[in-house]
Amino acid sequence: MSREDNQPDWDGLAEKFDLWAPHIAPVGEALLEALDAQPGDLILDLASGTGEPALTLAKRQPLITITGTDAAAGMVQVAARKAREQQLDNLQFQTMAAEALSFPDNHFDRISCRFGVMLFNDPEAGLQQMQRVLKPGGRCALAVWDTLEGMTSVHWMQQVFKNRIPESEQPAVDKIISMSDGVLEKLLEQVGFSSVESQVNRFEYHFPDFDSYWHNCVDSAIMKQQLDALRADQLGEVRNVFAELAAPYQTTDGLVIPHEYRLAIAIK
Repeated sequence: MSREDNQPDWDGLAEKFDLWAPHIAPVGEALLEALDAQPGDLILDLASGTGEPALTLAKRQPLITITGTDAAAGMVQVAARKAREQQLDNLQFQTMAAEALSFPDNHFDRISCRFGVMLFNDPEAGLQQMQRVLKPGGRCALAVWDTLEGMTSVHWMQQVFKNRIPESEQPAVDKIISMSDGVLEKLLEQVGFSSVESQVNRFEYHFPDFDSYWHNCVDSAIMKQQLDALRADQLGEVRNVFAELAAPYQTTDGLVIPHEYRLAIAIK
C-alpha cells in the first residue's frame, strides 16, 4: 500500500504490526461471526495485513478454502510465512489491490475485510470488485472505523499533532473515518448489494499502564511519520500530552482505551 493521504508505510510496518494484533482481535471475532462461513465455502479475506482474521478462520474450519489479499507485499510475506509455519493447507495469500482483483466473476461464497475499506485508494472501486467476485446470494462482512470520537487513540493523535507538525505530516484521520455516518452503507448499495445491514460495536485496548501503551506505539512505528516530524525538544512534551489524555482511562485493571467500529453485512 502506498503512503498516499499520509498513511503509514505498511510494508515497513509489516514485521511490527502484530504488536497490535491482540488488541484488535475482538473485531476479528465479531467479523467471523458475521461472516458465518460454512464447510465447503470459498472465502476471500481482503486487506489481510499480517494474516488475520484469515489465519484464525483457516484453523477453525479446515473444510473451507481461503484466499487472503493485501496491497502491501511486506504484509503478504508475513502472512504467508505464518500460514506455512502453521501448515494451513486451506489458506493462501496474494499481493493484490482491492480495486484490481484478478478473480473471476461470481467466484467466492463469502468475503471479509477488517479495517481495510476506508484505506483503499478508491473505496467504491474496491467494493465494486467485491460485489463482482462474490456469488449471487453471497455474504460480505466488513469492519471499518467509525467516528473520530469513537476511535480514541486516533483522536488523541489528531489532538496532539494538530498544531505541532506540518499539515503534510498529519495522520490520515479523514481517510480513517471516511466510512462513517452511513457512507459505507450507501457505497455498498451503489455498487449493487441487495441487502445491507450495519451496527456500531465497541471494544477496548488493554495495557498494564500508559508506558506499555506508549512503547507499543513507538515500537510498532505506527506514529513514526508524525514523531519524525517533531523537533527533538518536542518528544518529551508530546509523550506527556498523550499521558494526560490517557489518564482518565487508567483503571484498577490497567489502561483500558475504548474504541468503536462499524460492522456491515451485505448480501449480493
